[in-house]
Amino acid sequence: MDFARGLAMVAVIFYHLVYDLDVLGGFPIESTSGFWGTFADASAFAFVFLAGLSLSLSSARAGRAGEDRGPFGKYLRRGSRIFSYGLLVTVVFWVFDLGVVVFGILHLIGASIVLAYPFLRLRLANLLAGVALVAVGVYLRAKGVDAAGTLGILLAPLGVDPEGFYMPDYRPLLPWFGVVLLGLFFGNVAYRQRGADAESSDAPLFAAPLAFLGRHTLLVYLIHQPILIAVLRVTGAIELGF
Repeated sequence: MDFARGLAMVAVIFYHLVYDLDVLGGFPIESTSGFWGTFADASAFAFVFLAGLSLSLSSARAGRAGEDRGPFGKYLRRGSRIFSYGLLVTVVFWVFDLGVVVFGILHLIGASIVLAYPFLRLRLANLLAGVALVAVGVYLRAKGVDAAGTLGILLAPLGVDPEGFYMPDYRPLLPWFGVVLLGLFFGNVAYRQRGADAESSDAPLFAAPLAFLGRHTLLVYLIHQPILIAVLRVTGAIELGF
């Protein structure tokens, strides 16, 4: 799991490097469409799917300790903390005029940790609900459903695009909470019966750096963009007015 999360984090970092060179550096890459747009969605899918799978493992640990799913307050606190980091990203992007992050991937994961609580022990229901939510979200995206003003902001978490905003990071609940449920389904089917053995093996030596990265994905996610931007600015690859 740590190795997989680390690999997904590397993909996210690499995409953000490409994005920064395109949007901030003016390189002709077209990072938001075509191959790179698909790469961004694929790396986000892996990141969010693994978040759902991690919830399954966390719930399994609580079950082995005799706590059923674990107290709801634990998930509420964890989800609220990650959601608050998403709000911090929103503020930073707004202050530096880098776009509007209405409901990005940290908002999504924070909200999903709380919303997933009733689903933690489910299997087939998670598969069916996950597929349904993904299908609805893809449909909304294909139809280009949007709304203006305050209504657009309020409906943005549900997959309704707010008009008039450039959103560099937008991962609404529809379809992305469905991806979380698919991760939960996979985790409950593939790992829950295996108990502690599913998490007891150490990563091989060649995988250790990625496994280390995977154990600290939240911290890495929060700091990697400022580091990338600073390095690119120092090397002259991008120019910023602040």
